[in-house]
Amino acid sequence: MNAKPTGHFERKADGLYLQFDRLFHAPIEDVWFSLTNPNALKAWIGTYTGRPETGGIRFQMTAEGEDAPWENVSVLQCEPPHRFHLDVGMEPETWRLHAHLAEGSSLTTLTFAHRLASPADAAEYGPGWDYYLDRLAAARAGAPLPGWDDYAGFSSYYRALHVPVVAGS
Repeated sequence: MNAKPTGHFERKADGLYLQFDRLFHAPIEDVWFSLTNPNALKAWIGTYTGRPETGGIRFQMTAEGEDAPWENVSVLQCEPPHRFHLDVGMEPETWRLHAHLAEGSSLTTLTFAHRLASPADAAEYGPGWDYYLDRLAAARAGAPLPGWDDYAGFSSYYRALHVPVVAGS
């Protein structure tokens, strides 16, 4: 596989995010299913228990191994099939994650973002999200899942990313 780092910084009202975009030749509902169905998630990242409409679930990254810990997830926003915003874990190790989907011309764009406490955190999280999002694409295509070795060297790319300047500062 010819894996390459794809993340970039994006400033949002609540902080600095590491953002990734993926394009799928599929209807938006189909991609939404891959992101939100506990059985579909098993193919590329993990699974969850509970009912998202209650505002909370428990998530396990089974791609990290069967003994991976279960994490508490707060569902902050969920608008099927267009977006969800989550807080994963508990303070001080909470991850704020966004997934937004848009459909046009028989294509669906997934924009996935992870809020960072510091730009330096991109070197830790960027390679992993490239890895998992490429696993999503491979699982959806019925292709072999990529191996971690293709992504381990991405940290230098993420250390060198330019942080956007806030207008007026």
